[in-house]
Amino acid sequence: MTPETQKLLKITDNAAKKLVKLNLKTPWEAVLHLPLRYEDETHIIPIADAPMGVSCQVEGVVSHQEVQFRPRRQLVVQIRDAGGSVLFLRFLHFYPSHQKQLAQGNRVRAIGEIKHGFFGDEMIHPKIRDADSEGLAESLTPIYPTVSGLNQPTLRRIVQTALDNVSLHDTLPDELLQQLKLPHLAESLRLLHAPPPSLSVQQLSDGALPAWRRLKFDELLAQQLSMQLARQKRIAGHAPLMIGTGLQSDNLLHALPFALTAAQQRVLAEIRTDMRQGYPMHRLLQGDVGSGKTIVAALTALTAIEAGFQVAVMAPTEILAEQHYIKFQQWLEPMGLGVAWLSGSLRKKAKDSAKAALASGETLIAVGTHALFQDDVAFQNLGLVIVDEQHRFGVAQRLALKNKGQDVHQLMMSATPIPRTLAMSFFADLDVSVIDELPPNRTPIKTRLVNSLRRTQVESFVLSTCQKGQQAYWVCPLIEESETLQLQTAVDTQLELQQALPDLSIGLVHGRMKSADKAAVMAEFSAGRIDVLVATTVIEVGVDVPNASLMVIEHAERMGLAQLHQLRGRVGRGAAASACVLIFSEPLSELSKARLKVIYEHTDGFEIARQDLNIRGPGEFLGARQSGVPMLRFANLEEDLPLLEAARDVAPRLIKERMDIVNIHLQRWLASRESYLGV
Repeated sequence: MTPETQKLLKITDNAAKKLVKLNLKTPWEAVLHLPLRYEDETHIIPIADAPMGVSCQVEGVVSHQEVQFRPRRQLVVQIRDAGGSVLFLRFLHFYPSHQKQLAQGNRVRAIGEIKHGFFGDEMIHPKIRDADSEGLAESLTPIYPTVSGLNQPTLRRIVQTALDNVSLHDTLPDELLQQLKLPHLAESLRLLHAPPPSLSVQQLSDGALPAWRRLKFDELLAQQLSMQLARQKRIAGHAPLMIGTGLQSDNLLHALPFALTAAQQRVLAEIRTDMRQGYPMHRLLQGDVGSGKTIVAALTALTAIEAGFQVAVMAPTEILAEQHYIKFQQWLEPMGLGVAWLSGSLRKKAKDSAKAALASGETLIAVGTHALFQDDVAFQNLGLVIVDEQHRFGVAQRLALKNKGQDVHQLMMSATPIPRTLAMSFFADLDVSVIDELPPNRTPIKTRLVNSLRRTQVESFVLSTCQKGQQAYWVCPLIEESETLQLQTAVDTQLELQQALPDLSIGLVHGRMKSADKAAVMAEFSAGRIDVLVATTVIEVGVDVPNASLMVIEHAERMGLAQLHQLRGRVGRGAAASACVLIFSEPLSELSKARLKVIYEHTDGFEIARQDLNIRGPGEFLGARQSGVPMLRFANLEEDLPLLEAARDVAPRLIKERMDIVNIHLQRWLASRESYLGV
């Protein structure tokens, strides 16, 4: 926070530090710091009519006060209102000043939630007002999100000071506001910070309130403007024309034991068209688990190599990056193309050798984890960046890799399908290709939900599967016992399964194993010498064993939907009928029930992703959380689709006719986030 801001908001150094913790560094950010909820101190409710579990204000005369010592030291106060109804006020932490304020005979107001307690109806730690000397509030009292050491009165004063000193002039023309039936910005903000008593707490929490709709629209418009400008800038830029000879691509296609699906051929043509356009490609390749994105990525890489450029392929985890490396080696080395491997766990000598080969241009393709974008990794002529599971990287990380070359083409891949609303919103600068067809040999997967009490039945199912000559995965969430999460661990599970199923070979793989040990176990499993592979979620992505037809997932209630869908997609890659068994432990939270219901009822990745968006919000899809910048403060993409569509329609008109408005609007809404735009 700048000294100027501190002076404007009239705050101490200590308060300034607390505001920075809340991500409030400018007066405008303080203005946008909207209440979490409201308390109604504008009128008094008779105790007999007061609702349970909802904050309200009651008034009464103190009829009794007592300090009790059982079960613990506490102040218990009894008040009686004009109708003769009684309410208990209980304080577990109190001072002599509380006792004085709540002396017998004093008329007081208490604000808080009423609950059924030991003594009868009670409020615990209510706010107390002197009824004889203080009048009723004229507006609802806002309760803001805060941090320890920054109380509500102080925060209210800071927000009010910001409101009084920041220009709240409208960036949008009146005719547009009338057309969209939206109120002015200043009116909307002042209403949400200090609502009149005529509005109920219920109405204020409704996102359809015009004041809320105005803030959401402004936010979505800023986002659409920035994305469309980023697209214009990209299309005006220059990137090398990548016209491949097709020789190496044809060689690879002839060597493959399978033919490309029509969907794979279509998206490959879309990608190659982009690479010939003379400006940077920015394409997202979506495909459900097992749809064959990796071979499309390899053929795209060959097009760049044929045109004389280097390629970087990046994946979020070592095991997935390693899978890509093995695949690319298997396909490209017979053609005389070396593939460099870069990861954090690589020894210094091997790392230095790989980096030297890339810098000299001797090696044309590098596969690795985030180690690829370290400062000391240089490419001689980087022309194409392929990022797998792109939503798992922070925005800043993707930027760092892109900046290794001059106007490089970018291909992003995701097996987590992005719902239409999200694509419309955050990926306005991305062209999207979808592999909407699975290879013909894929078999449908049956999903079963099983209570952990029936674990022995699952073990019997594993045995019968393996006796038919097929293999199984058994996935556990943790490697070692944790005191906080008493979950079945992978190590224990392997021992238990080995005892329960002595005729089977049980392997183990987890994230803390050395890469060489992991690779050795995976190779044994791929070769069919291990019947059951016990694993942590490291096998979530990238492992392809056609003979594995059963996936068992323990503590499925603890995992996210995308993760469950990815894991399930590890089976069903061969001709045998496949199943996924989700073992859950009770009691289940409402969130866990919702997730398990979705994964049980749906196999379509896009529908699962849509439901996931509803449950989780957009941040995780986008890699925004990793960058520490929440993408949307107010808008909800599913609920606010009409506003998003309106913003998308308005944005190009404003860019074409009113760049003055565009610049002011972006400055107001996105000044602190410039580096995250257009990525």
